[in-house]
Amino acid sequence: MTLLDINHLYSTDERCRELLKRLRWPKDIECPRCKSKKVFEVSTQKKYECTECHYQFSVTTNTIFHDTHLSLETWFLAVLLLVEARKGMSANQLKRTLGISYKTAWYLCHRIRSAMATADKPMLDGTVEMDETYIGGKSKGKRGRGAANKEIVIGIRKRDGDLRFFHAQDVKSGTLAQYIKDNISMSVEVLVTDDFTSYPGALKRANMPGKHRTIKHSEGIYVVGKVHTNTIESAFSLLKRGIVGSWHKINTKHLPAYLEEMMFRFNRRKNSDIFIDTLRHMVMADPLTFEKLTA
Repeated sequence: MTLLDINHLYSTDERCRELLKRLRWPKDIECPRCKSKKVFEVSTQKKYECTECHYQFSVTTNTIFHDTHLSLETWFLAVLLLVEARKGMSANQLKRTLGISYKTAWYLCHRIRSAMATADKPMLDGTVEMDETYIGGKSKGKRGRGAANKEIVIGIRKRDGDLRFFHAQDVKSGTLAQYIKDNISMSVEVLVTDDFTSYPGALKRANMPGKHRTIKHSEGIYVVGKVHTNTIESAFSLLKRGIVGSWHKINTKHLPAYLEEMMFRFNRRKNSDIFIDTLRHMVMADPLTFEKLTA
């Protein structure tokens, strides 16, 4: 999908609504309040009415689009720009590209990210790599583990497969073990990490000690055959280029949302229907109010 395709296929509100209707209700239109399928269209108001509870609703009711003042054509352009920007796109850039205010662009981006966060995340198997990195810009003193004023991001990635990013409070073995249990299948063949001291205990807590392989970064060894963490480190590199080159600065509170966006886009990098898939999540996700976002 390209900008030319968007302008050609979804140049009117009616065409945008028709696509959202197909994505939200693949079979029959359903009342969001009582779930009845006995509804009729109020075409003059671009709404539907339920014959059982008499609730009036539209295709955007109780979705990420709920109560939006932006045109759906603008929404569609914003979605395409976000999902096709490999390193992400800042709200400032979106503001200039779409001709909207910064506040509107910022809120719009976060609503799209909120929908992305609802995507299914199947357990990872095969050969999986796990590592951690530290976000927070340049500062004097110690770098890496133990550095002050840094945020921890845990990364887990299946070779030639999906990626997981998490904003973590620490890198203790108990914390790492929980991420392993929640995201890595017991049928995993190999879990590769560096020689950080927390990993053996974490694998033991997760009941996977026999599947652990270690690469000794502390001794300057980075690849031994198929044992390496280069796959997850390349994902960290993409994340950091997004922060430095696109977003520039991320509030700690909203870091998980940016990680969700990066994951969603990365895991669908080979999908030609990523634009449609994003819209599908947006019409199925709950609304995100500005008050909740800024609380």
